[in-house]
Amino acid sequence: MSEDLKENLGNKMTEKEINIPIADPNDPYAVPAAMPSSADKSVRSFNVEDFAIPTRKQEDWRYTPVERISEFFERFESSNSIQVTLEGVGGAALDDSYVGSDGSVSLQVKPKNEAPHTDMKPSDRVAAVAWNTAKSAYVLHVSGEIKKPIVLKIQGDNVNTLDALHLVIEADSRSNADIIIEHTGCAKLAEGVEIILGKHAHVSTTFIQEWDSGSKHVGNQRIHVGEGASLRHTMVTLGGDVVRIRMDQDFGGEQGDLNMLGMYFVDPGEHVEHRTMVVHNYPECKSRVVYKGALEGKGAHSTWVGNALIKPEAPGTDSYELNRNLVLTPGAIADSEPNLEIENGNIIGAGHASSVGRFDDEELFYLQSRGVSEVEARKLVVRGFFNELIEEIGVPEIVDHLMKAIERRLARTEE
Repeated sequence: MSEDLKENLGNKMTEKEINIPIADPNDPYAVPAAMPSSADKSVRSFNVEDFAIPTRKQEDWRYTPVERISEFFERFESSNSIQVTLEGVGGAALDDSYVGSDGSVSLQVKPKNEAPHTDMKPSDRVAAVAWNTAKSAYVLHVSGEIKKPIVLKIQGDNVNTLDALHLVIEADSRSNADIIIEHTGCAKLAEGVEIILGKHAHVSTTFIQEWDSGSKHVGNQRIHVGEGASLRHTMVTLGGDVVRIRMDQDFGGEQGDLNMLGMYFVDPGEHVEHRTMVVHNYPECKSRVVYKGALEGKGAHSTWVGNALIKPEAPGTDSYELNRNLVLTPGAIADSEPNLEIENGNIIGAGHASSVGRFDDEELFYLQSRGVSEVEARKLVVRGFFNELIEEIGVPEIVDHLMKAIERRLARTEE
């Protein structure tokens, strides 16, 4: 080999050499990240043009029937026909019995630039379109102790027009509240939601999508859990032609606690998609993600994509995500994709699991051997499948309503 060739090869090898930093063993927080995470590589922007038009070839959209929601890919003029009201459970008016001596709750409409916000930006084109289309923000603010559950009703009445809505839920430090957000009626809605929890706040948010047939709902939720705060975030989807909701979350300090629960029942021809992105960016935080879904009928399609990222600056993390799907009839399809990125080995635990299956024949056989008919046995199995999550909501009136809604859908399955 000539000297010139040796020199050229040596230069090329030097150019391609990668220097990986070495962690300081005396500082567990100084863990190098040699490669960027998926969260670091993903586009985050308020500008619609920074995102490509969604296609099935893109990873984030490969499960989504993009042709059915293409009206949300460009800016549009919102019809502003969505009605938003705040009340107690069962339509009760809010009065002094709902708040403690130091508590308060209010719903205001503000210009977006005057509303509180998280530090996160929209994570896809539809979210950016929703941000740029909605001209104002509904701000639900709670402080102190809210003694009874409060209900924010989002009511649609027209599937022939497009609507955009931006909602901010802000809980002050050391506040306690149980908030239910109900989506009902018929609508084509692009929705942005921001949830902001102050230090040591303890809040439960339950989002219910019970849209009429023909409705479409695309949404992006950006969730910030403050230092020492806890959030139980429940997502219930029981209706809508296409419902696609992505949830992005981060922590604002140590010892944050996030519990994300979800349930969905998909009828023939419907597409229901939930995506979660949990980012552990502070030490000693905990997250649990548990989603369960049932599908029945030809063309019923569900998608769950659960992402969890444990950053180098988050030692002591405890994270787990789970998705279970119950296919009730032939022709239904459930996609389930858990993803876990760990950039820090100094953690308590991290794991994930998912499954798609039909009825457990052993369970059905056991119930039938006790004199239960096959139809009733199937209903009991499905009720038991969902019951654990529904009971977590903790509001008897809402629990009863959801169980009845599931039973109505099961009755249609048996027809």
